[in-house]
Amino acid sequence: MKKLVSTAFAGLFLLGTSGLTLAQTVVVTPEQETVVREYVKKKPLASIKLPGVELNVGTALPETVELHTIDAPDIKYRYVVIDNRTVLVDPDTRKIVRVIE
Repeated sequence: MKKLVSTAFAGLFLLGTSGLTLAQTVVVTPEQETVVREYVKKKPLASIKLPGVELNVGTALPETVELHTIDAPDIKYRYVVIDNRTVLVDPDTRKIVRVIE
């Protein structure tokens, strides 16, 4: 009986933690990425350098980095150009959600 209970508990734990992982996944659709690319072409920004900050999904940008709005109704993210790459950022957490080459 103990083995059954501990196996069930382990299964529920794994199921619960996988749900957390899925909840943190951000999906940027190909259509949204196209809108972002076109917007950035129309309103180019000067590229900035951020020494010591790696451009990886999940990395939080410092408060000193100015985030810019994308005027599109279905895109809640902000953007900035770092090292000549467009970086989409969640404005609430300042975490990178996508790096567009």
